[in-house]
Formats: sequence, structure tokens, C-alpha cells
Amino acid sequence: MDADNLHSRLNKIMGQIRAIDKMLDDDVRCEEILIQVNAAKSALHKVGQRLLEDRIDRGVREGIKDGDAEKAVAGFARAIEYFSRIS
Repeated sequence: MDADNLHSRLNKIMGQIRAIDKMLDDDVRCEEILIQVNAAKSALHKVGQRLLEDRIDRGVREGIKDGDAEKAVAGFARAIEYFSRIS
């Protein structure tokens, strides 16, 4: 897993959240705040996508290589289920 990349992405998202919080204090228009909320949500969604990609690259491939493809695929299916709950 490229943890450094994920940490960097999460730090940027936290900065976005802090900026949104400040926008509330600064009485910024609702539409502008919602644009930033959507941007943060999209960025967080991308982090989830990267985690799923890692699950495929490492978990499923290693499971198949080790002869336990069924368990690896089941684990990936659970990860997809959790990810799909994000709205």
C-alpha cells in the first residue's frame, strides 16, 4: 500500500474540512460551501478507491498465488460492500 500517498491525500482533505469550517464562521454563501463539501467528499471517495485497488493488487493476487482464491475474493467482495455503502 502506498501509505505516504494516502496520508498526503488525507492531510489535504483535513485541510479542506478546516477551510469549510472557517467558511461557516465567515458567513460564506451556502452554495460555495456545498461546492467545497462536494470536493472533500470526492477526495475521500478517491481514497477509498485507492484502498480497493490495493486490496486487488495485494490481497486477491496473493490469495490466488497462495492457492486460497476463494477466501481472497470473498474478502474483496466484503471490501466492495463496505465501499458501496459510502454515499
